[in-house]
Amino acid sequence: MAAIGYPIRRATVGEIGGMVIAAAAVLPLILIAAMTEDRGYAFHAALGALAALVSVFLIANRCFRPGQVPAPQEIGGRPNYNMDPVKFATVAAMVWGIAGFTVGLIIALQLAFPDLNFDLPWINFGRLRPLHTSAVIFAFGGNVLIGTSFYVVQRTSHARLAGDLSPWFVVLGYNLFIVIAGTGYLLGITQSKEYAEPEWYADLWLTAVWVVYLLVFLGTLAKRKEPHIYVANWFYLGFILTIAVLHVGNNLAWPVSVLSPKSYVLWSGVQDAMFQWWYGHNAVGFFLTAGFLAIMYYFVPKRAERPVYSYRLSIIHFWALIFLYIWAGPHHLHYTALPDWAQTLGMTFSIMLWMPSWGGMINGLMTLSGAWDKLRTDPVLRMMVVSLAFYGMSTFEGPLMSIKAVNSLSHYTDWTIGHVHSGALGWVAYVSF
Repeated sequence: MAAIGYPIRRATVGEIGGMVIAAAAVLPLILIAAMTEDRGYAFHAALGALAALVSVFLIANRCFRPGQVPAPQEIGGRPNYNMDPVKFATVAAMVWGIAGFTVGLIIALQLAFPDLNFDLPWINFGRLRPLHTSAVIFAFGGNVLIGTSFYVVQRTSHARLAGDLSPWFVVLGYNLFIVIAGTGYLLGITQSKEYAEPEWYADLWLTAVWVVYLLVFLGTLAKRKEPHIYVANWFYLGFILTIAVLHVGNNLAWPVSVLSPKSYVLWSGVQDAMFQWWYGHNAVGFFLTAGFLAIMYYFVPKRAERPVYSYRLSIIHFWALIFLYIWAGPHHLHYTALPDWAQTLGMTFSIMLWMPSWGGMINGLMTLSGAWDKLRTDPVLRMMVVSLAFYGMSTFEGPLMSIKAVNSLSHYTDWTIGHVHSGALGWVAYVSF
């Protein structure tokens, strides 16, 4: 029997570009791994070289495998959604979630039983604590947001994700960043900035991934079949754009050398503190709030089989949140060297945030009007309602704690830790699961 021959298709511009960039990165990364005196940095350079080599192999295999053809945009007149990156991000979120919660348990036990540090530098509290926060917020939460945003933007636009390799670059590239950041904490590579511990080379890589993420999202919206951009996509877009600005602004640093993981931020003192908490609070505001509100505005109506209670209120919620949240960071610096007027400004905007936050909570809960009976039989809807309740409680407690008189009592206490966990576990985790 004669063998059936499949023509080898031409590689796309994106595939050729991806292979060229990945191949070009291999040798410099190997040289850095060989020449640097920092073992942790050498490990990361070697890891990057390995990732680049694997990328070249996977793209080449994809191009030249017999019978491989690009996925069609539509099948039978209906959108051919690209769900594989969504599935990968979902599984990654579950894996990182378990890892983050486990590390949280370990450091909680270390506080009670310090001997559990075992006198090993890699697993002492100082290194595991940022590993816990980053694993829960950025590894678990980030994969949830990337996966759901790719899902929601396709469904609400009736269009396949823009790009062929680009969505995979976003998902895999983001998780490579998580691995570099997490192992860096254990190896002692950190710039010691809350929620922004990764050093300059990890920050540069995340910037590249995030730019492609924005382009994929905008490209999908640009080719949408629906004339209206649903409100969930506005929240996702606000999250993506603002996190990009925050990440670049807070991580403007000058490396000591290309052969060193160490860098120094461009400013110091109170200016550095102000930049840090402008970033730190808005990482909460736009990563853990705006992004997950997008999830709420799509999946709660979908699960309840009811329209959003007030679409007009959802638009007001979006613009009020976007405008007010960005000013609230100074409330982390009460009674410090920060000018008093800046502290008061942060407190004032934090109190004002209570109104749009509760407007969003009420909008989500009232979406269940006429469907409350489903709570008896639908466990997913129950978790969403619990999530909204925690969102309401957390966004009342936050403005309360930003008041100077209250903050003088709550700061440096376990109340702050409890507040963060009610938001991360009650709001973020429940709406994700």
